[in-house]
Amino acid sequence: PKSWVILILTKYYHADMGKVLESSLWRSSDFGTSYTKLTLQPGVTTVIDNFYICPTNKRKIVLVSSSLSDRDQSLFLSTDEGATFQKQLIPFSVETLIFHPKEEDKVLAYSKESKLYVSSDLGKKWTLVQERVTKDRVFWAVSGVDADPDLVHIEAQDLGGGKSGGVPATSANRTKYYVSYRRNAFVLMKLPKYALPKTLREELQVLAWTDPWSWRTVGTVLSEGSGQGFVTFLVLLSQVRGVKGVFLANQKTNGKVVTLITYNKGHDWDRLRPPSTDMNGKPTNCEPPDCHLHLHLRWADNPYVSGTVHTKDTAPGLIMGAGNLGSQLVEYKEEMYITSDCGHTWRQVFEEEHHVLYLDHGGVIAAIKDTSIPLKILKFSVDEGLTWSTHNFTSTSVFVDGLLGEPGDETLVMTVFGHISFRSDWELVKVDFRPSFSRPCREGDYSSWHLMLPLQGDRCIMGQQRSFRKRKPTSWCVKGKSFTSALESRVCRCRESDFLCAGPSHAPTAALSSPAVGADSDPSSGRRYRKVVSNVCEGGVDPRQSPAQRQCPLSPPRGLQVSVRGQAAAVRPGEDVLFEVRQEQGDVLTTKYQVDLGDGFRATYVNLTLTEEPIRHRYESPGVYRVWVSAENVAGRDEALLFVQVNSPLQALHLEVVPIVGLNQEVNLTAVLLPLNPNLTVFYWWIGHSLQPLLSLENSVTTRFADTGDVRVTVQAACGNSVLQDSKVVRVMDQFQVVPLRFSKDLDAQNPNTPEWREDVGLVVTRLLSKETSVPEELLVTVVKPGLPTLADLNVLLPPPGPTRKGSLTSDKRLLAIQQVLKAQKISFVLRGGVRVLVAMRDTDTDSPRLGGGGGYWAVAVLVVIGLFAVGVFILYKFKRKRPGRTVYAQMHNEKEQEMTSPVSHSQGVQSAIQGNHSGVVLSINSREMHSYLVS
Repeated sequence: PKSWVILILTKYYHADMGKVLESSLWRSSDFGTSYTKLTLQPGVTTVIDNFYICPTNKRKIVLVSSSLSDRDQSLFLSTDEGATFQKQLIPFSVETLIFHPKEEDKVLAYSKESKLYVSSDLGKKWTLVQERVTKDRVFWAVSGVDADPDLVHIEAQDLGGGKSGGVPATSANRTKYYVSYRRNAFVLMKLPKYALPKTLREELQVLAWTDPWSWRTVGTVLSEGSGQGFVTFLVLLSQVRGVKGVFLANQKTNGKVVTLITYNKGHDWDRLRPPSTDMNGKPTNCEPPDCHLHLHLRWADNPYVSGTVHTKDTAPGLIMGAGNLGSQLVEYKEEMYITSDCGHTWRQVFEEEHHVLYLDHGGVIAAIKDTSIPLKILKFSVDEGLTWSTHNFTSTSVFVDGLLGEPGDETLVMTVFGHISFRSDWELVKVDFRPSFSRPCREGDYSSWHLMLPLQGDRCIMGQQRSFRKRKPTSWCVKGKSFTSALESRVCRCRESDFLCAGPSHAPTAALSSPAVGADSDPSSGRRYRKVVSNVCEGGVDPRQSPAQRQCPLSPPRGLQVSVRGQAAAVRPGEDVLFEVRQEQGDVLTTKYQVDLGDGFRATYVNLTLTEEPIRHRYESPGVYRVWVSAENVAGRDEALLFVQVNSPLQALHLEVVPIVGLNQEVNLTAVLLPLNPNLTVFYWWIGHSLQPLLSLENSVTTRFADTGDVRVTVQAACGNSVLQDSKVVRVMDQFQVVPLRFSKDLDAQNPNTPEWREDVGLVVTRLLSKETSVPEELLVTVVKPGLPTLADLNVLLPPPGPTRKGSLTSDKRLLAIQQVLKAQKISFVLRGGVRVLVAMRDTDTDSPRLGGGGGYWAVAVLVVIGLFAVGVFILYKFKRKRPGRTVYAQMHNEKEQEMTSPVSHSQGVQSAIQGNHSGVVLSINSREMHSYLVS
């Protein structure tokens, strides 16, 4: 019986809390003329999360309710189209309900706790079926495929942390996906690189995949037969509802997005033929092959609007979409186009995007402009878009939120819902087109149209000719609920294009007439002919029965790829490297694979990509290795290239920088690496407050400091997937004086040329000078230079502004006092063993000290392996100094002693002297992050 009931649920969803806070359920029993707000529990606030209508008996309705505290979970059950409801408490929180496709009282419930329940009495009693179930991976049995109609297919996580249910499996940091076709054994799916399956559609032969980095749907691939191999890589895909096997797709080629259409599930693709005139009758001047029609294939976020392309099962052949004419799809152009013969011919209808609703099997098309301003006019067509009329559906403009055609597409009644202002209640406006049609349609009111390939004009598609009927533009009549659009389906005689070569090839979906894929009919080769799935042709040519040997055309290898398992491109010497070789398309059995791993290893393989076994190898020496793989058969060849970095991990980093530099003086920053990794290290230099580092592949940069004050200098050295960092503060001054120093030659024999040793010697000299001259220690900085002979510079700073301390020396007197104690040979220290080291002024062009800002300032970042020094290390007994994260060379024995002991022998003292972590900060960085730094 015909129903006149319409139910509308309005909800206020709080995004931050992730729940519905308010809801209202409205019911109309007069086809939307008036609505009544239902009160489920008088005096109690009831929040309805969702409602479900039984597909086999629409009088049965289940409401899912929850309290604000999430404690009271309940269902409201109705068997009279929502006239009355019975409350039923349940012990779990419902996420989704799934009605049985045949039995009206059987329902599956997926809970928010990932548990699956089943009820056989419309939700009154529930039985637990399975725990740890994956969301959206629950399905009732499929009629015609599963023998048991009560069978439930689920994906669940087992106790070991894996998945049961046969879909994904994880191995070596890459998820592999398996598919079962018509309940046969699961086989590995061969997907594009980085493709993650998202949805399966159209008899398990169409699969959408996503980009794992951004989690957007970016491609679609079509499979033939078992679903094991997939081809035809697209950007977006849209199924044309109402005509089986027809899809629209957007493909990105050479940076341009173009729209394609297929009538045989992806075996053949064509561009959309552009209309010759626009909506005003003017020539479009759009001629193939340079110009075609392109459509946006975006899905609408709002389920109550049509999106950019609109098709319906009840209106076969009718397609409306937003797009443009040209050589490619343009993002901001959204002109509206329509076809009533499934893409054979197109017409422009609007200059801007509209939301569309089909009524009475497409007999009436309603359209409302997609805009953010309030509206009160809708457009409609009764002749499949040939002409359009306008209708004022309300006297007050409203912000349109959606269009409803309930309770069925066969009606001529629609509802426009929205709001007058953002704070107002919902506005529901009923639009009834029934008065415009005075009678039901008769046979004479229909004409027929035939499905065919637009360019070839071939009417045999998937082995059959299909004809449909549609209402004549001059007939104003109602098609009605009993209308069927399919007129005739006639089986065609088989042709070679109805068969394909199946076997060990990475693209088993091209027909015999196509050069893309081939196979030998010889059974021993592993290839055989089979009919294209869903093709229903009969008789005619059948290569499976041919007594003569037929040769399928071999396909050349395409899409060859070589990678390191785990996606790593940097490894350590002696580490096992697993190379994986993949081939996306082409024959396998007759293809030979040559492999050159760059270090002298060369080999030839057969069946390399068929077995999917990795090539295990070890590189013994650091360097960059060129890995080259080629695949070749009689039809063609392909090759792939990969560069592998082999390097030892960085171990320590120390930034040695002159602590005092002059204003606007050029400073050299130099990085010395141990172990040496030439051409494999990237250096990042941060100077001051800049967040953008200086990048260099060379180990030195120069800089100047334009302002006085303390400036922090930080260096990072990145090699492979290891990064070290160290940081120092440089004091930039406009005035200071430099006194060159030298040491007696006995010190050169004990100089290990390490930053820590130079710092320690400089501190000893500074303290000795301060004690002998009474110059405050904070005004003296002794910097020992790298290399031999051992030299140093004494930086004499000006005191900070403020009151002068009693007895303090002036600048000239400080320098004079320093020169006097140096010339009097009063500054010395004793090495272990009694060897005394004398500190004196270094001979220069003049005997006077240099002024700060004279040039020659330096900063050295030294990456060291302390245990490798040949001259050994020594222990200072002058003062105590412990810095976290640093190798401690100085240890306190006697605070009053003014001596330095001689070094211990290398064999006895090295290990004890290098205990503790070095000052470098060890980080990790992956190859993608490294690339983004390099190109920024």
